Amino acid sequence: MDSVAGQDIRRGLPEGLGAAIRETAEDIAALLGPDADMELRIPGAEWSVGEAAAHLAVANELMAELAAGHARPYGDGTPQSLAEANERSLAEFGERAAEPLAAMIVRYADACVKALEEGAAEDPVVTPLGPMSPQELGSYLLTHMLGHGYDLARALGRAHMIDRVRVGLTLPFMLTAMPRVTDPLRTAGMNARYDIRLWGGGRFGVTLADGVLSVDRQPPARPDCTILIEPVTFLLMGLGRQGQAGPIARGRILVWGRRPWLAPRFPGLFTAP
Repeated sequence: MDSVAGQDIRRGLPEGLGAAIRETAEDIAALLGPDADMELRIPGAEWSVGEAAAHLAVANELMAELAAGHARPYGDGTPQSLAEANERSLAEFGERAAEPLAAMIVRYADACVKALEEGAAEDPVVTPLGPMSPQELGSYLLTHMLGHGYDLARALGRAHMIDRVRVGLTLPFMLTAMPRVTDPLRTAGMNARYDIRLWGGGRFGVTLADGVLSVDRQPPARPDCTILIEPVTFLLMGLGRQGQAGPIARGRILVWGRRPWLAPRFPGLFTAP
């Protein structure tokens, strides 16, 4: 089968993305077994396990609809509007039982992958975080499920499903989303060039010019600051699930360059949606 740059032309998805989406949905469904306490609170969050699972079911349905080419407005892309849209959708969707929610999460994830494989949606797709290619939409779905799947696993005392391979498949979304979730108060007037490297592969550049942030798949030729980070740590920090002090102390983040003091500022440049 012909392929270009690791992308399967017939399927129209980066290699491994469809399988990762389906497997992550199945992993989340396995967390929501008969013994799952749906009233447990998510650590550090306002939602219960049941509410987080309901949000995943609603979001996966939304992604499947977008992948099928149907317009579904959902906020205006700002963190506040997305939070408000989430609360409205949960108020309108009353299911909180584990079994039906698990089935919906799997069913809609599969429907999204099938629609993306068939090329049902035009490029670009209007998503809750702005226009994206269908491939970036698939990466968005995976990233979203990994973040909330991590929350569910923590609340239920189970192992999470994030690994290096799946983190690599989130990069198309993460690189697209980063300029859209920049905190203008933190970046105002800032000039810096970052080289971001993930252990085991994956690398990109982030440049700030007078406070305007851009992301490039190739790192800058002369970076001010290079950050080498363990992949799971990268994703958890990017999704606002983890701070940087612990990973630095455990050696999961290494920094060097002409201006290494820029490294601690990097996570604060963004507001997790």
